Amino acid sequence: MKTPLLLILVAASLAACAPTAKPPVATAQATTAPPAAPNPPDYRAQTEQFLNAYNAEYVRLYTASAEAEWRSNTRIVPGDTANAGATTRANQRMAAFTGSTENIEKLRELLAHQADLTDLQTKQLQTALYNAANNPQTVADVVKRRIAAEAAQTEKLYGFDYKYAGKSLTTNDLDDLLRRENNPQRRQAVWESSKAIGPTLKDGLLSLRALRNETVQALGYSDYFTYQASDYGLSRDEMMALVRKINTELRPLYRELHTYARYELARKYKVKQVPDYLPAHWLPNRWGQDWGSMVDVKGLNLDAVLAKKGAEWQVKQGERFYQSLGFPALPASFYEKSSLYPLPKDATYKKNNHASAWHLDLNNDLRSLMSVEANTEWYETSHHELGHIFYYQTYTNPEVPPLLRQGANRAYHEAIGSMMGLAAKQKPFLAGLGLIDPKVKTDETQQLLKEALSYVVFIPFASGVMSEWESSFYADNLPADQLNARWWALSKQYQGIEPPTARGENYLDAATKTHINDDPAQYYDYALSYVILFQLHDHIAKNILKQDPHATNYYGSREVGDFLRDIMRPGSSRDWRVVLKEKTGEDLSARAMVDYFQPLMTYLKAQNKGRKYTM
Repeated sequence: MKTPLLLILVAASLAACAPTAKPPVATAQATTAPPAAPNPPDYRAQTEQFLNAYNAEYVRLYTASAEAEWRSNTRIVPGDTANAGATTRANQRMAAFTGSTENIEKLRELLAHQADLTDLQTKQLQTALYNAANNPQTVADVVKRRIAAEAAQTEKLYGFDYKYAGKSLTTNDLDDLLRRENNPQRRQAVWESSKAIGPTLKDGLLSLRALRNETVQALGYSDYFTYQASDYGLSRDEMMALVRKINTELRPLYRELHTYARYELARKYKVKQVPDYLPAHWLPNRWGQDWGSMVDVKGLNLDAVLAKKGAEWQVKQGERFYQSLGFPALPASFYEKSSLYPLPKDATYKKNNHASAWHLDLNNDLRSLMSVEANTEWYETSHHELGHIFYYQTYTNPEVPPLLRQGANRAYHEAIGSMMGLAAKQKPFLAGLGLIDPKVKTDETQQLLKEALSYVVFIPFASGVMSEWESSFYADNLPADQLNARWWALSKQYQGIEPPTARGENYLDAATKTHINDDPAQYYDYALSYVILFQLHDHIAKNILKQDPHATNYYGSREVGDFLRDIMRPGSSRDWRVVLKEKTGEDLSARAMVDYFQPLMTYLKAQNKGRKYTM
């Protein structure tokens, strides 16, 4: 703000009015007044000036980088390195700016005067310094090599030609086969085909580990996993303690689910001797992270009705759901620029089939990369991805500077999306849309079992196998000749899963998971997101809708929308722990998730009576 002008009052001389009878008063010799003390530096103004310039350049370079990444993920031509080259150059320019020595020095200088700054300024400076640690130009050559290696790894990952029975298949095809195929021998062949990419990624991943660790060590982090955990305000040990606590809280329920699955799948595949541990190829997911398709809830299988409505209807209906809560419509550019559906069979290029949401310019260029097909899985995924999109849209407002246009923490983004996916599959919601007959009789226990086989089963994989493996890989420098052994030891410990045959170090099954390569050392985000999801859903159901958490209908509730927007609007400008406590009345806890599935425990214990427990 401008300082108001000061009015200077000139005093009138009173000397002429002095009484003449008094003797003259001696006057002191005129002296030179000492120079006024210089005004102290205005660090708040300096910071505001710096951040205005920083944010403008950050947005410009971020947009160019995101555009290049978008092309690399949506148009993959085998043998064509043009996109990879363009992506590398754009990311290098972004890295050179965010990690510049000049910026790092200025950020540290301004943060030294944090007491003079606003909370919003401090948060931006801290975020910029965190970003700098991923690209410090004090080790510019390391950053450059890491970016090039990441681009090459992405090309290799998404350009891989999966083969089964002599035919090329997409990952969607593989997933579909694992959901539907009943012959154990053919299932094993499909599962092994899905792991064929691992060995091709091993050298690249080992190189990336060294480069990622060396990059963040330049700003004082011990390793890349520790760096990623610090974004939550937690140390590596604190993060691992948190995810282990979640696993422990859910372990009794997972133990029942694991026992149930062993016996049910053995019966399905006509295997007389029930194995102590689940063979990985028996499960309807490449990593055993979701077993939901084991259960078909009569009356709630949407595949037939969705097939008639088509893939486009699912996306449009997802938007209508958010609008019913009071969110504004998506910009027309969302549909013009997104890549929402599978490529034609005769396409001459490939694309990344892993669903994702993109905030291309940290403003209104919102896009989604999906391969939506007319089935129940993509119905839920569409609602999930649109959760990210509307989160982007909500915190894109004048109160949130571009640097802070992100989730309250990384898990919040996933929590919002997953919660909306859950809400969109509950019976009252589906009946309200006319997707099921409201009078249809459904087995509520089977529905809860299906949900547990998705949500609960995911926790040991996400916060157990993935988090423990990456913690070992980056922080403990897991030896190159122990990578696969460690992966399967963790799978057995946390998931109770074993491979169908020995998997030596000539394989690298961890690397078949997308996130290990190009979204590293933060898979616990997803586990924490499920915990937050159930905390938010529990609050919405009980305190806003006054409904059973197992049978809600969010549709049309502006109060639910207001609750969500209060969480989403500030982006990361407020502490995530404060936001959670304010909105739900409790700290991060699996309490709501355990409560939600508690009715299932009686059923599972009855089913498992007389069965052998191995976990």
